[in-house]
Amino acid sequence: MADDYLVRIGKLIRDARQHRGWTQTQLAEALATSQSAVNRIERGNQNISLEMIARIGEALDSEIVSLGYAGPMHLRVVGGRRLSGSIDVKTSKNACVALLCASLLNKGRTTLRRVARIEEVYRLLEVLNSIGVRTRWINDGMDLEIVPPAHLDMAAIDADAARRTRSIIMFLGPLLHRLRQFKLPYAGGCDLGTRTIEPHMIALRRFGLDITATEGLYHAEVDRQVTPDRPIVLTERGDTVTENALLAAARHNGVTVIRNASSNYMVQDLCFFLEALGVRVEGIGTTTLTVHGVPAIDVDVDYSPSEDPVEAMSLLAAAVVTESELTIRRVPIEFLEIELAVLEEMGLDHDRTAEYAADNGRTRLVDLTVRPSKLEAPIDKIHPMPFPGLNIDNVPFFAAIAAAAQGQTLIHDWVYDNRAIYLTDLNRLGGRLQLLDPHRVLVEGPTRWRAAEMMCPPALRPAVVVLLAMMAAEGTSVLRNVYVINRGYEDLAERLNSVGAQIEIFRDI
Repeated sequence: MADDYLVRIGKLIRDARQHRGWTQTQLAEALATSQSAVNRIERGNQNISLEMIARIGEALDSEIVSLGYAGPMHLRVVGGRRLSGSIDVKTSKNACVALLCASLLNKGRTTLRRVARIEEVYRLLEVLNSIGVRTRWINDGMDLEIVPPAHLDMAAIDADAARRTRSIIMFLGPLLHRLRQFKLPYAGGCDLGTRTIEPHMIALRRFGLDITATEGLYHAEVDRQVTPDRPIVLTERGDTVTENALLAAARHNGVTVIRNASSNYMVQDLCFFLEALGVRVEGIGTTTLTVHGVPAIDVDVDYSPSEDPVEAMSLLAAAVVTESELTIRRVPIEFLEIELAVLEEMGLDHDRTAEYAADNGRTRLVDLTVRPSKLEAPIDKIHPMPFPGLNIDNVPFFAAIAAAAQGQTLIHDWVYDNRAIYLTDLNRLGGRLQLLDPHRVLVEGPTRWRAAEMMCPPALRPAVVVLLAMMAAEGTSVLRNVYVINRGYEDLAERLNSVGAQIEIFRDI
């Protein structure tokens, strides 16, 4: 193996290790080797077999190389190009995964329209198929049909697929109505730091669910004698916590009041879907939901999830950092109004059409045109809040936008332990971001972006932010192992290419 290849592979291994937050000693222990050997590998000073590369990739949960099947996907980005034309926002990733979990409530056929064809959805479909649920893509792959079995085979669950998605936690709410005992693998997904499931359990214990976590599994037991006798107050106004409580309440034979509930976009879509199933939900869009549950649901239902406001924000940020004029169609404006208000204060030049209804008949959409703008850093810090505040998942995009603005911007990502750290990857592309602590980063702009080759951050939104910066950087950049982007975006490279980007998908080794 040529020396330059060893150096390149060593650099990829080092980047993957650092993204995981491991020392060389920790990686050495996982490989049953020495720290000095890991050091030599990372410096490109030691011959390394494909088998060892595969072992390292498995230890780091990073597909540095794959044996026996197509290797990891990478992106080669020719930056400095202006975008133009128009692009549609796809349906919401987070709504689609919630509705897949909610389909377990229904004994009848569920048809979901224009489902996002993303890795997160594929992982959940693999889990559903493994326990006996029949699914098939219909209408040229646009829509998804789901038919549950009479009995779920939880012993056959695809644990590998389950561990690759955080959404598996939302199986708890529906399953407690179907099974008295079951096991679920620990939830996975993005590497965003430690997140406890205790807020879920505080809500679900009120429906008789008891969880013991051992050996990588949640062991669940359900006491059907336990039912909510007073309003459920969520200790965290989280989206998936609220969704789990809704899923549990949907088939509770009675009225359940959920307080401190999230009213975010995916929660509203789930409420609309539950209403299609015959479950009455009062207070949609507020922090108090009153659910009139039904003990059995057996209907053929057809539902269209709404568009994704976070993808809309991604496309808006792409236009800003590339100094482009771009029309973004089918933007769910209710869930982007705070972001746009902040951007207006920064100097964003844009306009929007009159509102029109999404296919679900409830969500308000507009078409948004963004133009090249001279931006100034905001006076106040950028920080997320539960809806109707600035969306938690939109915070990372302000790192790229702030890097294009004149002045200093403080970004405070207080929700996640690690995500602000990943934003400093922009420094490798010419950004000037100073990490103040694990939650706060100071961004200095404007930025003269430069091309680079680097490993994809292991968190979805920071990974896309890096891609957007590469699109703005003159020259050719390479972003390696973009599985995490494919978890949340459908054909993102091809769609950006349709409006003027130059992004090539490739695999190696």
